[in-house]
Amino acid sequence: MMNKLWPSAAAALEGVVRDGMLLAVGGFGLCGIPEALIAALRDTGARNLAVASNNAGVDGWGLGLLLETRQIRKMISSYVGENAEFERQFLASELEVEFVPQGTLAERMRAGGAGIPGFYTRSGVGTMVAEGKEHKEFDGHTYILERGMQADLALVKAWKADRFGNLIYRKTARNFNPMAASCGKVTIAEAEIIVEPGELDPDEIHTPGIYVQRVVHNPAPEKRIERRTVRNA
Repeated sequence: MMNKLWPSAAAALEGVVRDGMLLAVGGFGLCGIPEALIAALRDTGARNLAVASNNAGVDGWGLGLLLETRQIRKMISSYVGENAEFERQFLASELEVEFVPQGTLAERMRAGGAGIPGFYTRSGVGTMVAEGKEHKEFDGHTYILERGMQADLALVKAWKADRFGNLIYRKTARNFNPMAASCGKVTIAEAEIIVEPGELDPDEIHTPGIYVQRVVHNPAPEKRIERRTVRNA
């Protein structure tokens, strides 16, 4: 029987990581990030990476780990406001940044996973996002052409997974993870809970196992809070 479960994050990355890759990484801030896989990626020493993700994490955690070690050459992101090292590298021209509207980034991943090479959107028209891109009129409105994205490697975080690679995400973690999972030529998922095939309700599966090549069990993720806010007593 097919078993996609690997013994560790480091083992799951063996043979698929190389310098200069384009990666799609799931998560939103620190919610739903594949933290074990990111740490293992740092430990591979792979360099000159281009990473497509909603943001770059925070200093010392998430993708911020890869920024600290200078393994990321380019970030393709929507929001980068919580990472001081990101800001420093960007302002010092040490890091290439491609800003993408959030919905456009999600759709680029989804389209790439669906085999769609490009699509038209109104998002970004009249801004620097539209510079150098094809413009086209539809029904009296201007749209710009955006390319679908196919990443060399996708790293995602699931709540539950089975050994066939079927994935279920939990609440807010079901943000960029499904789209990132679909657009990777190779997709590796880490999951908090691993069950046997047949235990997941087919109607509850968010990412079918056909998109996932490897699965890692991470039963005790840290689940850090990006910005803690409390009410005054």
